[in-house]
Parts: sequence; C-alpha cells; structure tokens
Amino acid sequence: MQLRFERALLPDGIASRVLIEVDASGHIGRVAHGAAAGAEYFLPGIAVPGMPNLHSHAFQRAMAGSAEVRAGAEGSFWGWRDVMYRFVERLTPADVEAISAFTYLEMLEAGYTSVAEFHYLHHGPAGARYPDPAALSQAVRAGADTTGIRHLLLATLYQQGNFDGQPLSVAQRRFEHGTDEFLAFAGRLAAGDGGRLRTGVALHSLRAVPLTALAAVASEAAREGRSWPVHIHVAEQAREVADCLAAHGRRPLALLLEHGLLDARWCLVHATHVDAVELAGIATSGAVVGLCPTTEGNLGDGRFPLDEYIAQGGVYGVGSDSHVSIDPREELRLAEYNVRMWRERRVLSASATVPHAGTAMWTDAVAGGARACGHAAAGFVAGAPADIVLVDSGRAEFAGVPEAALLDAWIFAPRSAPAYSVWVGGELLVVGGRHRRRDAIQSAYRASLARLQAAGVR
Repeated sequence: MQLRFERALLPDGIASRVLIEVDASGHIGRVAHGAAAGAEYFLPGIAVPGMPNLHSHAFQRAMAGSAEVRAGAEGSFWGWRDVMYRFVERLTPADVEAISAFTYLEMLEAGYTSVAEFHYLHHGPAGARYPDPAALSQAVRAGADTTGIRHLLLATLYQQGNFDGQPLSVAQRRFEHGTDEFLAFAGRLAAGDGGRLRTGVALHSLRAVPLTALAAVASEAAREGRSWPVHIHVAEQAREVADCLAAHGRRPLALLLEHGLLDARWCLVHATHVDAVELAGIATSGAVVGLCPTTEGNLGDGRFPLDEYIAQGGVYGVGSDSHVSIDPREELRLAEYNVRMWRERRVLSASATVPHAGTAMWTDAVAGGARACGHAAAGFVAGAPADIVLVDSGRAEFAGVPEAALLDAWIFAPRSAPAYSVWVGGELLVVGGRHRRRDAIQSAYRASLARLQAAGVR
C-alpha cells in the first residue's frame, strides 16, 4: 500500500511530495520524497506521525467536568480522588467498554493514534471477583478494538493505601491484587497480544505498591523474551513526596534511582516534584517522563522543569490522563507555557537544531511516547507503525503561515480544529475529523451514561 502526501514531517524536517509505503503488518516499509516519490497525486495538507498517548485512565472520561465543585471537597488532588472513587463504584464491564470506546474515538479524532491504558480497575464493587478475572481488562480492549486505536494495556498493581502499609479502603478493593496473582494475571493478558494490542505492566505508585512487590514485578517485566513496558505514577503531589520521605527517608524518584530500577522501558508519569539530582538521574537512565499538563493543571499538581530536562537529553511524551482534555496539541502547548510563565521567557522546548517549538515538541513527544508504548521505532521511518495524521493546512487559519511554521500555528495558535484524516497501521479510521464509527460508539456511550445517571453515580 502506498500513501502520498503534499507535505510530511520527516526526521530532518518538513518535506514536500512524500511517499509512505505500508507493509502487510501495518508498519512503514519505505519513505521517499521529492522526485523519488514519483509524480502521482498527493493528498493536500501536511502529514505528521500520529501521537502516542502515553497515559490514559479511560473510565475517567465519563466524569470529566464533574469534579469542579468547591463545596465539601479538599481543594487538591486528594479531594478529586474521593469524587473519582464514588464515581467508579458502580461501573460495570459494559460501562467500561462503552466509555473506553468513546474515549479512544475522541483520541483518534484529536490525533492520538496509540494509547497506553493505565488500567487499575480490576474487580467488582468492594473487591468482589468477576467469574472472568479479566472482565474489565477485556472490556477496555474491546473498546480499543471497536475504534481501531493501537493499544498498550498496562495491567496495574495496587496493594496498599499509603507508604506505611495502610490497608485499602472499601473503594480501593476493586483495584487489589496479590503479587503472584497479579503476575499470573498479566501473563494471561499478554497471551492475547497480537495486531494492535499489546500488554505491559504498571505499578500504581510507590504509595500503593511496596518496594518488594515493585521489584518483583520489575524483574518479571524484564525477563528474557518478555520486555514489558513498565509505567508508574510518581512524585505527582507534594504530599506524596512528604509521605515517602517520612516512610523511607527518600523522595519517590530518589528511591527508584537508588534501587537501580529505571531504564528505557520505564515511563515515569508526572514526575512533577523533582529535584536537580533526580532530574539528571532520570535523563541518564533513558526512562520517559510522561507529562499530562491538562490533568496536572486541573488537579493543581504542580509543574515540571521541561526546559532543564530537555537540555540534559531527557525523553518525554504526553498523555491525556483524566481526559479533561483530549488533544495532544493542548498538552504540548500547556507544557511549554507552564515553563514560559515560570522562567518569563519564550520558546524553551526548541533548540538550535530544531528552532520551531511546534516541530520540536511534536517530534520529541512522538519519540518519547513511542518508547513508552513499546514501539520499535518512531516517526516516518522504516519499521515504525504506519500511524498518520493529515492536517488540512489549506484552511484559512493557515493563510500566510510559512511552511516551516505550520506546526507552530497548528499547536500554538489553534482556532477551529483543522479537518483530519487519520490512519492507524495504514487503515483509514478518521475522515474530515470524524471517526467512521462515531454514530454507533457515541450512542452506546450515551446509553451507558444515562444508566449511570439514573443510578445516581454522576
């Protein structure tokens, strides 16, 4: 299969007349441009590599916007968490499937072509086991299969209520696994890998997973022939850092570095409260920092020193996390603006070699997200997934914008959303900004939310 584009973002910049050949596995076989691409018709616009969404809790999409109430709640992440626990209480596998499908549809329409689903909702209310222990995991996968998005299911371990071994609350029992039980569970999920579906593991956080269990899972994930991606929430809130210091005498990131666990298979989600020594250690390890600026801003978590991290060669990607926003451009824009307001300077995520912020950030986040999702390669190169987003740069919004600044305008000066076409594995899923199965998927989502509302969940 051959796809031809008027322009495309290649590793060395924006090129004209680009040919992308897609092999039978849905990966890129060859890229050519200019005269080498031939003289056939080229799709107008600019093609960019699809963005991996490296951090998602799909079920939280259905409560987005429902926790913006001050009355009675602690004004921090911890108050929001209480709202989330009440919401999740009555979710069924059917609800999870419908919500996941709609969330992934929105991702595809926004330019995310793959997702790492950090999935910790495993059991029924109060921890009651389903006849099929993987019922909720399979529901998430079914949602992905319905939409066609490339999917990394991160089976997530959750064992305690805080660093001191506090028992789980009733609400948290839906998340619980013993270590051996969890490893067997993840292995069974991995047996179903194939096509666009893959399995990895996540440790919910250092407050929820004791170090002994964390080390056991990390060791199993690195076993020869397995090489699962490993993700963890870490240093998201100041209180988390203080509690870790009280329990272990070390900050969370320092604790992971001290135990020599981090390498290029790891994704450190948030890493918001990081000091200079930890920042250098992460950059050296090759681990990916997973930034979720819209969620981090929504929850009042803090800000990450992205400019310092980039200067040290650090690898990063973006995720939509709680899905208060599902737009990779907004995540990138906010990540850059956070640092601009902090430093009182501009264009801090670009470099002398890639001076345009939009081009630099999209390229960097695609590479980091691909690593976090376990892809063999990233961008428009041989061996990478044929995951492509076509931006309609012929719209009036782009009039007068120089070619080199097209991605800057798309990310940093957005107006109405440009029409997309989106391919995953060479399959066309979105045309004119609309997923081909939108009607059926949104109908199922509406029905699920109506049921939950009737049950008093929202």
